Amino acid sequence: MIIERDVPIKADDGLVLRANVFRSDDEKTPCPVVMVMGPYGKGVEYKEGYAEQWKWVLEHHPDLLPGSTRSYMTWEVVDPEIWVPWGYACIQVDSRGTGRTPGKIDIFSAREVKDFYDAIEWAGTQPWSNGKVGLNGISYYAMNQWLVAGLQPPHLTAMIPWEGAADCYRDFMRHGGIVSNTFYENWFPKQILSNQHGNPAGYTDPWMNEKATGPENLSEEELQANWVNCIAEALQRPTDDDWYRERSPVWDRVVTPFLSASNWGGHGLHGRGNTEGFTRAASKEKWLEIHAGRHDEGFYLNEAMALQRRFFDYYLKGIDNGWKDEPRVQLQMRRPGAPFGEHKKDTAWPLPNTKWTEMYFSASNKALSTSTPSAEEEATFSAEDGEVVFQTEPLSEETEFTGPFTAKLFISSTTADADLFLTVQVFSPQGKEVDFQGGWDPRTPISQGWLRASHRKLDHKLSTPYRPYHSHDEEQPLEAGEVYEVDVELWPGSIILPKCYHLSLMVSGRDFRRPEALADNSLNWRQKGSGPFLHDHPEDRGREAYKGKTTVYTGGDRASYLLAPIIPK
Repeated sequence: MIIERDVPIKADDGLVLRANVFRSDDEKTPCPVVMVMGPYGKGVEYKEGYAEQWKWVLEHHPDLLPGSTRSYMTWEVVDPEIWVPWGYACIQVDSRGTGRTPGKIDIFSAREVKDFYDAIEWAGTQPWSNGKVGLNGISYYAMNQWLVAGLQPPHLTAMIPWEGAADCYRDFMRHGGIVSNTFYENWFPKQILSNQHGNPAGYTDPWMNEKATGPENLSEEELQANWVNCIAEALQRPTDDDWYRERSPVWDRVVTPFLSASNWGGHGLHGRGNTEGFTRAASKEKWLEIHAGRHDEGFYLNEAMALQRRFFDYYLKGIDNGWKDEPRVQLQMRRPGAPFGEHKKDTAWPLPNTKWTEMYFSASNKALSTSTPSAEEEATFSAEDGEVVFQTEPLSEETEFTGPFTAKLFISSTTADADLFLTVQVFSPQGKEVDFQGGWDPRTPISQGWLRASHRKLDHKLSTPYRPYHSHDEEQPLEAGEVYEVDVELWPGSIILPKCYHLSLMVSGRDFRRPEALADNSLNWRQKGSGPFLHDHPEDRGREAYKGKTTVYTGGDRASYLLAPIIPK
């Protein structure tokens, strides 16, 4: 394997991006390229920069990546020791302002995306390249694939956005209009600023024996001036404006063939964007895969590696391996006690035979039922520390729920606004919650959704009965005591429940926390129920408007309900 480090790639404004290239020592045979560009540092070794995650993955998967010494691995990208013998060149590029590439960090900006375009075109025109470039990576390395695909680089041939996000406003910065701050406040300093170009405290690149953050040592003032604070931007941008749109895909320009991989437990970041990409991108050749498990494991498991290779062999090498005949949707099913169950293949998303079922709320007995209560009732809770929970009777037969959920609520507030946090849970006949290892939290519920009531306005062109699409283009304050109809999008979930199990919906005015987490605030975030995706920024959530009492109306002309995706046997 030929390894070239800090290879210069010139962007169109003259700035030099730095890349690592891994390719076969057989220089006579051009090969396709698998590449990424991002901020996590091509010179930060996985086992050093992400020691906790590395230890966990190897403890649970000691046979990970058979045939590899795992000596060249960095966070969330392919292992070149696997892919180069498979006949691919692997390229990792430090994005502008990170690693050994100078400049200003402005994540997902038009400037960063154009850099990626330039890097793709450079890779597609090298003498050792066959001119076909594929993109394959996790999270950040998936999210920017949607963006650069919208620029339609001529050499971009196929891509695999694995557990990413897409819409900057809806998937990432503001869930339902509510600032999602805690993930960003931890992620950005730990994973990006630690690797900022010129950071004198940055990691050492063990392969170059030099600083992974470049030869420069910038002062604290210089470092601070070289990055854009996205939380500050989100706080001053409550509606979906041009800043968010610049960092979100233009779906009718995404025509590249792709395999979009999502996670059933990716609520808060790595769920909605992958299914939205599949349903909305203009590409005619697209596939959706949804799996279970932790965010940092599935990409490298044998089954996932075989799927990625087969997809790229077809598009980047032209191998007739039958990929084109694969059903467009591939799902890993889950049952209580069996988080990695059987696989299902189908033709479309949502699944074509979905029976969209309205489960109506009853305030008097807190029931979820397919029958509409005739009498109008109401249930009130404190937006600061209360909730109301509606639950089905024991299921009369085994029932599969797979797809997006949504809820129609009739609500009022004692203040000028109300934040709504909705959580779908399931319980055994004995009342024990059935949860699963999610992308981050080891006890993840089935689905979650959020909405700020002043953002209830719908874009009727993009909304469907099972997936409301809020325009987020204006704020519409509430009149205290007035009743409003709101539609809340919940992210996709899947579970096959045995007979006698229950499904429930919690409606509250704050982030979902399990009882033990509410009783003991010292618990690690992995033990609380919503992972790192909390919404508690004092500038966004600290106002009196979100500290009143919220009332949910049920029955009669104000029949609130959960729309559930039931899949007939």
